[in-house]
Amino acid sequence: MNKKISQGKKLRKAIIENVPLQIVGTVNAYSSLLAEKKGHKAIYLSGGGVAASSMGIPDLGITTLQDVLIDVGRITDVCRLPLIVDADTGWGGAFNISRMVKSMISSGAACIHIEDQVEQKRCGHRPNKELVSATEMQNRIKAAVDAKTDSDFMIMARTDAIANEGLNSALDRAISYVEAGADAIFTEAVTEIDQYKKFSENLNVPILANITEFGKTPLFSKKELKEAGIDMILYPLSAFRAMSKAAEEVYSEILEKGTQESLIDKMQTRDELYEVLDYHTFEKKLDDLFNE
Repeated sequence: MNKKISQGKKLRKAIIENVPLQIVGTVNAYSSLLAEKKGHKAIYLSGGGVAASSMGIPDLGITTLQDVLIDVGRITDVCRLPLIVDADTGWGGAFNISRMVKSMISSGAACIHIEDQVEQKRCGHRPNKELVSATEMQNRIKAAVDAKTDSDFMIMARTDAIANEGLNSALDRAISYVEAGADAIFTEAVTEIDQYKKFSENLNVPILANITEFGKTPLFSKKELKEAGIDMILYPLSAFRAMSKAAEEVYSEILEKGTQESLIDKMQTRDELYEVLDYHTFEKKLDDLFNE
């Protein structure tokens, strides 16, 4: 994949052309290919997804920048879609944030979002979250913006303040984050559709709605969110949850029945796998190289 092409520019174009832009989570390179072949226009790498899928650990700020970059690189090596990456709290102070942004750009990401929780963060839909001050978050954003080596690369600011401080405080924070240079706003743990409308009415940057399952936010439809003025809709772990549930079923069936035969109709076939991977083109290349 040519990482010299501005992925940020591709994402900005997708946001303008798809109102709202639906963004699906892809926890690895193969799922990114599945999303691309199904016609999606942008993809997302979740911090919780990296923690669970790649590391087998909880989403509690345990993963490092390098852990995430490994997955970013694998995805952008094979997938042309612009990738938004969860950068948690930035993995440190100003210089760490600067290094993170430069690394994300060189690894082929289109956008990162950085949040206003303390470094020992929690999932945005869990209790007992702690926030840094608005000033400290503004400084995180300024460090991220200053580090951009591609002016089109997007810095998205996530605020977790609704759950802790209420709507008005979250909105005030978001406004200050835009003033600090944020290109977009991600407001977490929204419970009412009118809360999105407030953000849309008071901000002039794209706004993302996180429609994750089993959290505080209802599963608002694309139509509802469009009417509320939302520009991007995120489904961060929908496919991963389904994949994991399906895997559990397969593992149980094999253990209990001694065969997977009854599940064959639920499986992707070998031919379907090969089509996604463009397997036969690779095989033909080998034939051309070594069977002359």
